Amino acid sequence: MGAPSAAALRPLERSRRLYEDVGVRLGEFVRESGMSPGDQFPAERELAQRLQVSRTSVRQSFVVLQALGFVDVRHGEGVFLRRTRGFGESLAKLLERRRRLPEVLEAREALEVKLAELAAAHRGRADLDAMRAALTRMEAEIVAGALGTEGDAAFHHAIAIAAGNQILLHLIDAMADVIQESRVESLSEPGRPPRSLQAHRRILAAIEAGSRELAAEAMRLHLRVVADVSLLRWQPEPSDGAGARA
Repeated sequence: MGAPSAAALRPLERSRRLYEDVGVRLGEFVRESGMSPGDQFPAERELAQRLQVSRTSVRQSFVVLQALGFVDVRHGEGVFLRRTRGFGESLAKLLERRRRLPEVLEAREALEVKLAELAAAHRGRADLDAMRAALTRMEAEIVAGALGTEGDAAFHHAIAIAAGNQILLHLIDAMADVIQESRVESLSEPGRPPRSLQAHRRILAAIEAGSRELAAEAMRLHLRVVADVSLLRWQPEPSDGAGARA
């Protein structure tokens, strides 16, 4: 990692949610300094001095960021970047996404488990070719260091088309934006992209075999893993809306 960004670590003004402001500014620092997962943040003392806040405010911010899955706090070593997606968003935005995400995931399971079941019954050769091509694309994305979101989206869309139900296809297409949000949230979890690819291969195998039950169960298990994200494991404290002063 290069030299700390002076712009990102400029002094903060006092506010009622100072630790939240610290988190936003750390997000700017991550982007401006080109940090990658595994990179270490400057020492707590240095951050406090440059932001002109107390070390308590910096420490409190890192506690929340760790709960959200953005950083790893290793006692005796320091703080390390875990993932970049969403880092630096305001607490209000994170809370709003956290509020709607369970409903999106419930809707996905209700629709996509049935779509997988129908796809196993109705898929044709072109449908299977589309699914295989999507997984090849996803694998290439992951090998290149990306999350695999484009291949992931293409795979689920191919299943929806193979199901042969225009009403369900219309419903799942209408959810495309919120589904993409849940997809990126899940694939941003460390180690998740290759696990997701393997789950997709199990779903494809069941659809290829024409087993409605196995396809539905494979999709259900996959979506349960998709729902296991740091944002939902985080339990905001009542004080998260107030923060601490420097």
